[in-house]
Amino acid sequence: MFTNLALAQAAPAAGSSGAGMVMQFVPLLLIFAVFYFLLIRPQQQAAKRHRAKIDAVKKGDQVVTGGGLVGKVVRVDEGYVDVELAQGIKVKAVKGTLSDVIDPMTAKPAND
Repeated sequence: MFTNLALAQAAPAAGSSGAGMVMQFVPLLLIFAVFYFLLIRPQQQAAKRHRAKIDAVKKGDQVVTGGGLVGKVVRVDEGYVDVELAQGIKVKAVKGTLSDVIDPMTAKPAND
């Protein structure tokens, strides 16, 4: 008895399988669209802006490394930058690990 009832409920109704299946995917597509426009797309745009800012680093820019060290760019190679942290103290950093390029117009001078 239970088997017959389960098979009857599992069988799709005649004529409504195509429209019913489409209506089941509409909420999923709507959720994906909301996630794309509210989460994925803004994150991709921010990453693109960051990548462009890091690729445009030039000698004399003030940068922040991934470790939080602030310094002045002395030399730029293809994948590396030499950063002067203090007078006479230079480190070589991978360009991809730079977290920010500080704008000289808005930067506050350090208390030297």
